[in-house]
Amino acid sequence: MIGRIRGTLVEKLPPEVLIDVSGVGYEIQMPMTSLYQLPELGAEVVVYTHFVVREDAQLLFGFADRQERALFRELIKANGVGPKMALTIMSGMTAGQFAQVVNQGDVSSLVKLPGVGKKTAERLLVEMKDRLKTVFGNVEAMAVTPLDIGELAVPTAIGSARDEALSALLALGYKPPQAEKMLKTVFTEAASAEELIRDALKSVA
Repeated sequence: MIGRIRGTLVEKLPPEVLIDVSGVGYEIQMPMTSLYQLPELGAEVVVYTHFVVREDAQLLFGFADRQERALFRELIKANGVGPKMALTIMSGMTAGQFAQVVNQGDVSSLVKLPGVGKKTAERLLVEMKDRLKTVFGNVEAMAVTPLDIGELAVPTAIGSARDEALSALLALGYKPPQAEKMLKTVFTEAASAEELIRDALKSVA
């Protein structure tokens, strides 16, 4: 099991990053809420990871801290939730915001996310209420002051910001017409890819 990666941030192609560790490059998929917190390219980073082995692929998922990784691990235990859906959920809201959604039984916030239907959302709320208590302790206390995505530090992106943002939204499960519409609503020439992604995700929250 690969539990933590420490190395140089070489590339950011949301929702994937490339981290160089002594000459070996690790491709790591991250929820946007974690990716927003990464430093500039060339800086040293520490990422907590979860390794998934499938018949057709070996995937490494990364997180800014142990709490986000713990949430991811509990999400993929839920019925009908795989790593991709868990990544999408965690890209649309922080751990604190998700705890608040669960605590309030807020189905509507979950069904706005791609791939999450009403039945899946309802089942997820029931299953995750107990799981969150196991991982985070007092869910109610955790949900009082959820971190606003808009408060996260957003690093500078490279390349075509709009194209990178569109690719990230598609990778997170949004359909092309929906992703295009989301970006059209928030697009500005001066925005970085991460800012466009952040604002696009907030536009459907």
